[in-house]
Amino acid sequence: MTPPSHAPGRQHYGLTFAVLAIAGLAYALMSAMVAPALPDIQSELHATPTGVAWILTAFLLSTSIFTPIAGRLGDMFGKEKMLIVTLCVLVAGSVIAALASSLNVLILGRVVQGAGGAIFPLAFGIIRDEFPRERTASGIALISAILGIGGGLGIVLAGPIVDNLSYHWLFWIPAIPVVFALIAAIFWVPESPVKTPGKVNWIGAFLLSAWLVCLLVAVSEGQSWGWTSGRVVGLIVAAAVIGTIWVRNEKAAAEPLVDMTMMRVRGVWTVNAAALLIGAGMYSSFILIPQFVEEPTSSGYGFGASVTQAGLFMLPSTAMMLLVSPLAGRLSNTLGSRVPLVLGAAVTTVSFGFLALLHTEKIEIYIGAGLMGTGIGLAFASLANLIVEAVPPSQTGVATGMNTVMRTIGGAIGSTIGAAVIAGTVVGDGVPTEAGFRAAFLIAAAAALLALLASISVPRPTAHVAMEAAPAQA
Repeated sequence: MTPPSHAPGRQHYGLTFAVLAIAGLAYALMSAMVAPALPDIQSELHATPTGVAWILTAFLLSTSIFTPIAGRLGDMFGKEKMLIVTLCVLVAGSVIAALASSLNVLILGRVVQGAGGAIFPLAFGIIRDEFPRERTASGIALISAILGIGGGLGIVLAGPIVDNLSYHWLFWIPAIPVVFALIAAIFWVPESPVKTPGKVNWIGAFLLSAWLVCLLVAVSEGQSWGWTSGRVVGLIVAAAVIGTIWVRNEKAAAEPLVDMTMMRVRGVWTVNAAALLIGAGMYSSFILIPQFVEEPTSSGYGFGASVTQAGLFMLPSTAMMLLVSPLAGRLSNTLGSRVPLVLGAAVTTVSFGFLALLHTEKIEIYIGAGLMGTGIGLAFASLANLIVEAVPPSQTGVATGMNTVMRTIGGAIGSTIGAAVIAGTVVGDGVPTEAGFRAAFLIAAAAALLALLASISVPRPTAHVAMEAAPAQA
């Protein structure tokens, strides 16, 4: 069968991939660049630490809510149409955030920006529909890894941008490639031929949004409100109750937003579990490594790095993600996507264990960050492929959307737990103890180890998948 991208009147799949990669990279930059700049934003806007934290929380909430919904709409009405809508929303959110001179307006901009997370499930669906069969796995692997690559690059670039320009440019600079991707998508990304007519289960969408909001607000505010406070406990209980009602609603719905039968498939739930745990590890590294190296030398362990210098410590991680992503794609084609996921989870576990034990010299931080980038790059590049292999084409958008949400939830939990462990060891001079960082690295290593166990539980490739990989092997 002739691949769709070779059909008359359709763009070459390589051009489609370039547009999707630019869009995904711009979104990933936006998701991470703000974190290192929060102290500067807090000072300039005269905000409280709790208030400025909502710049991150609002983004995570918006991403978690809109990603699976947009993925479902893409399956129904066309992935290219929804990609263009998503990019328009992302541009609007970037402009609002860039022009913001108050905290409330900035948070509003971040809420609008968060909807851009739908780029990834839509991109996975477009690749599945448009690429030749032997190129699908490598294309999905590269786009999936961009979420980690862009996140690491955002941490590296944030310091120089804030030091030499202002926090407003954290939103203007990524908006430029988004505008380019929007124009390019209109002209050069063909509409996918695979559509699933139907209706959106709006009650299910509301319930999904409600339990995600309760869970993420509880996780994000637990440190400041107190983990045993009535508000946090109440939100966690509400998330559990609403989540149960949501599952029942989806089971009873004639056209569910998320097919619960699909979510119970072993090849789906095991990959989602791995995504949640690997996401926790990646976002923990974004918090732990920069904060560790920024601690003063008087602490006995820190390096007294500036925000810009701290970003450079993350450079090996970003570089290795970029280098291993094509390797993950080739492994997926030849051995199946389960192999790079298992390898990635194992290397990630080793990296956090390494940093927990060895962190007295700068070279040790660089080595640990490089190992981490290798592991996360392999794992992230394989997650979406495993989901795509496990579900029919009509469910690609919503299935990969939920997998992206799992990474986001894992990231929120991982970064919050890491920050809470460190904050709990602060001594009289306001500096955390070295033991606090060691404990945080070990907790992240434990999460990665659980991800390894989930990865091993992922079903081995079926004969059908192996046959699809044959052209690449030849």
